[in-house]
Amino acid sequence: MADWDTSHLFVDDEDEQENDDYAVEGETSKDLIIFLVDVGRDMFLEFDEEDAGKSYFDVVIESIIEDLKARIISRDSDKVGICFYNSREKKNPLESDSVYILRDIEELSAGFIKEVSSMKDRFGNEIGSQRGVKSGSRESSLYNAIWVSQGMFSKTAAKNHGKRIFIFTNNDDPFEDVDPSLKADLKRTTIQRAKDANDLGISIELYALSRPGEEFNVNIFYKDIVQLDDEDTSQFMIRSKQRFNDLVQQMRKKIMKKRTIRKIMLTLPTGQSIGLKTFAMVRPARPGSGEWLDSSTNTPLKIERSFICSDTGSIMNESLKRFQEYNNKKIIFTIDEVAQVKNVTNVQLQLLGFKPISCLKDYHNLRPPTFLYPNDETISGSTCAFVALHRALLRFQKYAVAFHGRSTNPQLVALVAQEEVTVDGFQVHPPGMHMIYLPYADDIRPAEKFNVSSDVLPRATPEQIEKAMTLIKKMNIKDFTVEQISNPALQRHYAILQAVALDEEDLPESKDETLPDEEGMKRPQVVAAVKAFKDAVYGENHDTDEAEAAAQRAKGSMTAQKRKAAADVAALEADKYDWNELAESGKLKELTVPELKFFLNSKKLPLTGKKDVLISRILTSLGK
Repeated sequence: MADWDTSHLFVDDEDEQENDDYAVEGETSKDLIIFLVDVGRDMFLEFDEEDAGKSYFDVVIESIIEDLKARIISRDSDKVGICFYNSREKKNPLESDSVYILRDIEELSAGFIKEVSSMKDRFGNEIGSQRGVKSGSRESSLYNAIWVSQGMFSKTAAKNHGKRIFIFTNNDDPFEDVDPSLKADLKRTTIQRAKDANDLGISIELYALSRPGEEFNVNIFYKDIVQLDDEDTSQFMIRSKQRFNDLVQQMRKKIMKKRTIRKIMLTLPTGQSIGLKTFAMVRPARPGSGEWLDSSTNTPLKIERSFICSDTGSIMNESLKRFQEYNNKKIIFTIDEVAQVKNVTNVQLQLLGFKPISCLKDYHNLRPPTFLYPNDETISGSTCAFVALHRALLRFQKYAVAFHGRSTNPQLVALVAQEEVTVDGFQVHPPGMHMIYLPYADDIRPAEKFNVSSDVLPRATPEQIEKAMTLIKKMNIKDFTVEQISNPALQRHYAILQAVALDEEDLPESKDETLPDEEGMKRPQVVAAVKAFKDAVYGENHDTDEAEAAAQRAKGSMTAQKRKAAADVAALEADKYDWNELAESGKLKELTVPELKFFLNSKKLPLTGKKDVLISRILTSLGK
């Protein structure tokens, strides 16, 4: 069998249609990332006493592999490169010492991940390690690595691409062994190189690892590399450890990219129009569709379709026509005419009026809404008009009702203004409007009424309501968002793809986050709240009643007990006969019907039918 190209395995259909011109304003369409790994001798110290034999280098490579596996699913458009510094061998276009490019910046593939996975075993022989700066050198390996990384970006960087360098090291002073007369100059030039890279739009992030018995001191050198303020240095190591743990424990999440769906115009009653961009903020993640492959070469098949005239057998090159039978005649339509018939209106979004926000109910939101943002590129001044409308809706607590004239399913929509929300200077929710697709009348059905024998419906007492509220508060998940829970079916789907693409024998473990938090349910406060609620609803002796009911269910009903007793008696009676000998000698006919039923009952076979039917059933069971 030919080699299988697995580079496309994790690509979804919607990603192939993505256009960089439709990226969200203020965000980059893709990231260019370089993992810059320190391979100095300190990185080969034992990482943890619990993981004997694992070095810092091993842990970093494993974390990078996990990031690549998650990234090929969540952000498969990103391009990644891997570079080592403080290496014995050198491999880079600039011929800089102590810098080894393992993989240049390129799209992720199964082959990429496989090569990184095999690096731990090959590193010592092929690349090797050295400590610090070579004697008499006026260039540090970190300086060379940043310079080489900058050159790697220059070959691939494009408009609207983010450029990031992730530095992994456990040495907080890379110049500790340098001659004091050269140390200050080397530090200054390296810091200046990092600042120059930052001025070119390259973000440098540090993953600092503390050596055994030592705390990584970012103030010695790296504070100026990553440009930390004095206030940030105290919390830097806490955040760095958290980021490193997140790097290892990533889930296989397919992140929906917030991109422009289409550009539309909002028409006001005065005849003026506002240019808008529409964004898909939240959509369910779905696996990609299958792809047909050639059975002999495993290459993707290209599907072509041709229409052949049934009369002449020739290939039809003209555009097809449609017809509709009417009065025993075929009325011919061209494709353009069919499109015109289906097109209800040319209006994209028409403002109709305003209603109080209290009139909009939760159950009106039947499908994911679309986010609206002004677009001055289409119509100049759209932002100014949009902001005025946005502020008015927030001020008067109203929402706008508009007609969304789609060609397939035109309907009324509600334009709900959303105010900007920031936490610690970071934007959590952007300002704009949500376009909520309002339901039709038959989409909302009255709730079914319970059929009760009594005219008085059961009502919860104030005590029961209080206990229920207490239980809800104790079990409430704080700061919950939909992104916290991953789809377990998708997790397994991508785990299987990963095992196939990387030739892994064992299926990667997938964590099901939809399962209850058993440890959290065992907390004393939760246990007490659950018991108080059950006591209020079912009475204080509900535990005893449940135990008795369970015991009764374990015993089974009287009918089941009688059936089991009859089966036991039949098994004892059946053991008195040699059924194989009776079947071979043809003496089954000499037995009575109750005797034949002993065998059938012991094997839990049907007992219905005449004697010949019972004998046939016994022979079939014995394989005769």
